[in-house]
Amino acid sequence: MEYKIVMDSAGNLRTLDGACFESVPLKIRAGDEEYVDDQALDVEGMARHLRHYHGKSSTACPGVGEFMEAFGDAENVFCITITSALSGSYNAAKIAAQTYEEEHPDRHVCVIDSLTAGPEMQLLAWKIRELAAEGKLFTEIAELVENYKQKTNTLFALESIHNLANNGRASTAAAKLVGVLGIRLVGKASDDGKLEILEKARGERRALADILKHMRQMGYQGGKVLVDHASNPEAARKLKELIVGAFPQAEVHIGTCGGICSFYAEHGGLILGFECE
Repeated sequence: MEYKIVMDSAGNLRTLDGACFESVPLKIRAGDEEYVDDQALDVEGMARHLRHYHGKSSTACPGVGEFMEAFGDAENVFCITITSALSGSYNAAKIAAQTYEEEHPDRHVCVIDSLTAGPEMQLLAWKIRELAAEGKLFTEIAELVENYKQKTNTLFALESIHNLANNGRASTAAAKLVGVLGIRLVGKASDDGKLEILEKARGERRALADILKHMRQMGYQGGKVLVDHASNPEAARKLKELIVGAFPQAEVHIGTCGGICSFYAEHGGLILGFECE
């Protein structure tokens, strides 16, 4: 039985070994500039431009047609989107799925609202790949992935939230605070897919320690961890060392943020997805 995994670009994943996979790009707009979040995007160049740009910026989700095109001719599609609390991507994917199934009654699409962004979305894709390789049926995979989603979480540490505030995702007052005296915001994706601030940490060392503290509190016991960074590989490395030091059995992977996550996490930001018990 043929399976395909489709994910919007908020998952920071462009290819997935061992699976039929396609990423559907979101877009970032700043004045007359539009950045398409695909493999061709110069993420560093975009980030440099945005750091010096003081006008209005925004993001745009993929259209229904883009999701339809990504589904292709697959018999069974699992489509993972950025949280519906931050984007219309999920709604567009749902409409695309309904249209696709109406046009092809023998095919199936499961649209998953990740309720997050970044590496936790990758964990969901990995789980789908694993279950498909085991020969599970479409309905079984859909149920098992939904159960797995209840055991994954997202934490982040941000050095700036200018773009979040500019797009109404955070308060202007909080945006002015972050970065002053080395303040970093440590937060999580809430149960309803919104950003929830947990700590105002002074300095990187404190922020990383707070991340590990909250991982423990959220039930982490040494499972998979994916750490994506926005031009901050050293902090990602330090966090990996901290996690492995506390949990030697931990499987920690480091990656980089794509365009949309770099836009929201901004320079120096970290986003991690992890498994909990």
